[in-house]
Amino acid sequence: MDFVSIFFIPLGTFGTTEIVVIVVLALLLFGGKKIPELMRGLGTGLKEFKKASEEEKNSESSESEVKKEKK
Repeated sequence: MDFVSIFFIPLGTFGTTEIVVIVVLALLLFGGKKIPELMRGLGTGLKEFKKASEEEKNSESSESEVKKEKK
């Protein structure tokens, strides 16, 4: 085993035990009342990101249509 393979953990290897450990650690670190607030904030952030990326796609497609019309 080399140095890189020791620290490399592919995402596909998370099992039930690992997920339970992560959830327990999150509960210990943040507490039961703070986690819903964090998840709500994460959901809002993801929604805003998707909205911004869709707006960017729409603006790029409209710019390309304008360029085609000018030619």
